[in-house]
Amino acid sequence: MFKRLDIYIILKFLGTFFLAIGLITLVAVVFDFSERVDDFIQHQAPLRLILTQYYLNFIPYFLNLFSFLFVFIAVIFFTSKMAVHSEITAILANGISYRRLMQPYLIAAFCIALVSFLLANYLIPYTSIARLDFEEKYLNKISGPPERDIHKQIDTGAYIYVDNFNQRSLRGTRFSIEKFEDGVLISKLMADYVQYDTATGTWKAHNYWIREIDGLKETMTSGKLLDTLLNLDPSDFNRRANIVEAMTTPQLKEFIERELSRGHGDVYYEIERHRRSAGPFAVFILTVIGVALSSRRMRGGIGVHIGFGIALSFSYILFMQVSKEFARAGSLTPWLAVWLPNFIYAAIAVVLYRLAPK
Repeated sequence: MFKRLDIYIILKFLGTFFLAIGLITLVAVVFDFSERVDDFIQHQAPLRLILTQYYLNFIPYFLNLFSFLFVFIAVIFFTSKMAVHSEITAILANGISYRRLMQPYLIAAFCIALVSFLLANYLIPYTSIARLDFEEKYLNKISGPPERDIHKQIDTGAYIYVDNFNQRSLRGTRFSIEKFEDGVLISKLMADYVQYDTATGTWKAHNYWIREIDGLKETMTSGKLLDTLLNLDPSDFNRRANIVEAMTTPQLKEFIERELSRGHGDVYYEIERHRRSAGPFAVFILTVIGVALSSRRMRGGIGVHIGFGIALSFSYILFMQVSKEFARAGSLTPWLAVWLPNFIYAAIAVVLYRLAPK
């Protein structure tokens, strides 16, 4: 059963958290609008779409991005006030153990972590689709420069090469596809260019020739136009660097498996998949650290607690970014790179919890 103290701490925790993150989100929206207003005017973006398609979908993304940081700040802020006003001392003096005091904090942390998990894994990918489409149309954030010199494995033993692919015309120049069996080349198709037909969902090879190899026997055929089925979608070219933002976690897992089957394993996708679960878990770790730091009365009051807490939280963010770079360099596996900051700061949380005044 919830006691009055539990309800008091939970409401303080959640109220401070949502107030802090709401204010910083409002500030972020104002700064973002002031930075992009010239682009909105230049590309004649309708006000209705700016509000509904861009900012309405930008807010969940921003909220979840910094949720664990503001959990830490919220805990530090209101727990420090309780310590300064001797509320923590009074609670412990009345026979309530420190472990029991932690329960309402962890309940509130669980609520925030659950919301963060659902946002990161299911809701934000849906909202990101509309937001990224808006950015491409009105902010000129197209997927980046066209890909050149493209090599892709599209099936077992099937490899393609495209010199250049244009996303707007859906045309790839100097196309070739090679098929192997047991490591031996059995056929090769080359064409001046391939064109994707949106009506039929097939690729058309223009000015092609095909070389078939059967042991020592070779045959050559050529022609002007050939319909060909490829296990390839135009979206596989010129992908957004942040395309994974628009995928739910089940979709992301299928995407990773498909890319691995084609020989395109990328640690960036694995990092994103593990980050979606490591982020919500960090809420519990930073909550324990925040309570352990701020429940002790210190000379200097709330300012010292908040300053130390912010420094520690930014060190967590820095460590997280550094560990990701080690994963990209191949020094760490993606899951370890993402979870390593949690492991280390969980150990710090245990130490600080044991040193906290009981």
